[in-house]
Amino acid sequence: MKIRAHLESLPPYTPIEPFEVLSARLGRSPDQIIKMDANENPYGLLPAAREALGRLDFPHIYPDPESRALRTLLAEFTRVPAEYLLAGSGADELIDLLMRLFLEPNDCILSCPPTFGMYAFDAELNAARCIEVPRRADFSLDMESIRKGVETYRPKMFFITSPNNPDGSLIDPKTMDELLSLPTLVVLDEAYIEFAGENLGSNLSRIREVPSRENLVVLRTFSKWAGLAGLRIGYGAFPLWLMPTLWKSKQPYNVNVAASVAAQISLEHVDELEEVVLRLKNERTRLFAALQEIPFLKPYPTQSNFILCRIVERDAAGLKTRLAQEYGIFVRYFNKPGLRDHIRISVGRPQDTDALLKALKSI
Repeated sequence: MKIRAHLESLPPYTPIEPFEVLSARLGRSPDQIIKMDANENPYGLLPAAREALGRLDFPHIYPDPESRALRTLLAEFTRVPAEYLLAGSGADELIDLLMRLFLEPNDCILSCPPTFGMYAFDAELNAARCIEVPRRADFSLDMESIRKGVETYRPKMFFITSPNNPDGSLIDPKTMDELLSLPTLVVLDEAYIEFAGENLGSNLSRIREVPSRENLVVLRTFSKWAGLAGLRIGYGAFPLWLMPTLWKSKQPYNVNVAASVAAQISLEHVDELEEVVLRLKNERTRLFAALQEIPFLKPYPTQSNFILCRIVERDAAGLKTRLAQEYGIFVRYFNKPGLRDHIRISVGRPQDTDALLKALKSI
């Protein structure tokens, strides 16, 4: 028996570890851990969503394979007709589903690192290649190289994130229009759009353009703004020509009952979530200003719920380790080209900011 050859050399994706693992490793209780490494919402799901999960009527019954109730509410929230919408077990499932639909072995996608690592991971998982057009030093897009990459390699899909992870930069409208003029399917990942602009990012999102474009997919998630990361629930807007194949290719019961209910309740209490997002944006402003005062940190402006910092005159990996071991504070370190002297800090609650700043000043 032999597994597929390309999987033997597949590099593993490095996930963020949960509270209980971190607690056991450090010998600290969970309430002594400050998690600022995975861009999770520190306020968690809304009280109404938590109550609804405790009242589930039919957790023993398979969920609606079409997520009809959820898609109806998503249509109201996004102003995109439900027939263009598909829910998934996190946006990650939808990324993987798109890869399986389009990619033959040795086909390619295009992405612009540093960015979300799942694009390259899923491409390699499907025996395809990820052609990378690196961002400039300030994380802006190199449009000339992108155009050449599309012309040379003819990628089946172009994955682009706005705001980008890990730096939090937003693609300006003119550049986005240029990307959409490329002869490929553009998959726009808006996982953090709710933290940009106003009105939960609706004024900056491109999701309402999907029905009028043939080459645009927009992916969104409930993980960040709605605090549902542990329940794995996301959605996407897809061109109508793609929907029949998506419906028959996805797993039949891909969105579990608990995730669907929590997402529906969240959409019924958007005003409360707006207050939570505003709190995080205000804390982002305070944290960014404070980080600028730390001599060995150079934070980048951000439109997301995290702040990327370049570390000067210090070892970034060592700083991450020291924050964890001595203070129980976890930040993200990327052992990747262009990011080895950087850490990413998720925006937390005011007390989280206070603890982090105290530790950094102590160090």
